[in-house]
Amino acid sequence: MKIAVTCLGLLLAIFPPHTLADEAEAGLSCPEAKNDGLATSSPESEGVASKTLRDMEAAIRGGEFKKIGSVLVARHGKLVYEANFEGDATTLRDTRSATKSITDALMGIAIGEKKLGVDSRVLALLPQRARNMQNRDPRKEKIAVEDFLTMSSPLECDDWNDASRGNEERMYLVEDWAQFILDLPVRGRMHVGEQVDPPKYGRYFSYCTGGVFTLSEVLEKATGQRTDRYAQEKLFGPLGITDAQWVYSPMNIPQTGGGLRLTSRDLLKIAELYRGGGVWHGVRIVDEAWVRASTQPHAEIDDQTEYGYLWWIKTFKSGGKGYPAYFMSGNGGNKVAVFPGLELAVVITSTNYGTRGMHEQTEKLLTDYILAAVGP
Repeated sequence: MKIAVTCLGLLLAIFPPHTLADEAEAGLSCPEAKNDGLATSSPESEGVASKTLRDMEAAIRGGEFKKIGSVLVARHGKLVYEANFEGDATTLRDTRSATKSITDALMGIAIGEKKLGVDSRVLALLPQRARNMQNRDPRKEKIAVEDFLTMSSPLECDDWNDASRGNEERMYLVEDWAQFILDLPVRGRMHVGEQVDPPKYGRYFSYCTGGVFTLSEVLEKATGQRTDRYAQEKLFGPLGITDAQWVYSPMNIPQTGGGLRLTSRDLLKIAELYRGGGVWHGVRIVDEAWVRASTQPHAEIDDQTEYGYLWWIKTFKSGGKGYPAYFMSGNGGNKVAVFPGLELAVVITSTNYGTRGMHEQTEKLLTDYILAAVGP
């Protein structure tokens, strides 16, 4: 496993010279100053315990945590810890569905430009799709952008159910992904008794990657630019992100539902952009109202987890305390989390794709080490 450059100055400040070699061997990986717009600092300067981070790094290197690609920790807007266990700082990380939260930013920018709204009807924006659509139903005509942003459209699409007709693995087998999704029938829900309690926030959550992919066509129709080009101009360019590798459908449409490759530092920039209310280095990129709307609950997933606009919302517990967060999440255990109350942003990339316990492993790194390292 390759570890990032050790902060010699920080180690000298923390450890006496006669133990420096031992501590360097144990490993405290710290951010290297780069001209990429990310400020750096030492852990202690920002109220983060370096010993706890050393313990985490030793546990990862010792094999307690599997297939961890990188861990980055920023506090007060400063990167205080950076370790690359697979690849290096230039490695493009496939964080799978974490892409969805970046799609939220693009939708927010387009809405801020008055190109469309959360209540814009998807089929009205895609009339050719509407003309060719199967399983016609008046409820499908009413599907709005917000329904795909909140995973709550009426379509029978559930990636967590192998039997679902809209499961993303079935979508990947056909050429026209958006038509595949919009052709789906309206889903039904069995219930016991005639009385049906309405869902919290008024929306039924059903995880549907295909709906988020369809937003790629919606964005292109509304902005006049293909999504990848719009992203580079409106989001990545202003953030100083120069290396983004998209996945494309068989019809060459950028996949806004997953698979976008970015470096770990660039993922951290997205987190810091939202933590800063949509402002990066004094320049507004996303409207503050959109950031607030995106990171507040719009649907309930379970008793512990809620969903905003393509952002997950949960309180993580560490040391007997609860720390509210919103985060990007992707297959393999990938997480990019913001803890507003702590002024903390964390990137954990991992390649445990399709592995049982992948997200639990990442959450253990968050709760047992990173949150445990953060002081008041």
